[in-house]
Formats: sequence, C-alpha cells, structure tokens
Amino acid sequence: MNMNATQSVIKKLLLTEKGTALTESANQYLFKVDRNANKIAIKQAVEELFKVKVVKVNTMQRRGKLKRERSMQFGKTASWKRAIVTLENGQSIDLT
Repeated sequence: MNMNATQSVIKKLLLTEKGTALTESANQYLFKVDRNANKIAIKQAVEELFKVKVVKVNTMQRRGKLKRERSMQFGKTASWKRAIVTLENGQSIDLT
C-alpha cells in the first residue's frame, strides 16, 4: 500500500474522553477512517503509518447529526466511520 492510499484510509486520530480511557485501559486507539475502508485496509494503514503491530480492528458507522441553520431549516453533518484499533501489548502510538 503506498503512502497516499494509507493517508486516504486514515482521516485522523480521535482524541476524546472515551478514546483516552480505552488507550489507558486496553491499549486501543480511535480513528476516523474513510467510509469505504474495510478492516484489513485499516489494519495495514495503521501498521504502516505508526510502525506498530495491530491485533484487532472494530469499526462502526456513525450517523450524521441534524444541525439547525440560521432559520428553522435543518442541515445535516456528514456520516462517518470510526475504527477502534487494538495494539499488541507493549506497543503504543505517540500522541504528541
């Protein structure tokens, strides 16, 4: 997998309260990923980008939310996909 394909799969590392708790307790990290990416592509991209060994990948589709515009009309944020990546014991991703 080349670098452009890797970067198109992984959108960004999510820094949330839940993600921080998972990192500390279970060595898991949250990523916002491309909606069409499968678990195998996500695993390869994380291993290539961060030079770590991935044990397991869980994914979930997140539905976009309704947002009110200036009037009483509603718009919608885009739907997206989240991946929870479990790393091998003793490995970590530098968050700085």
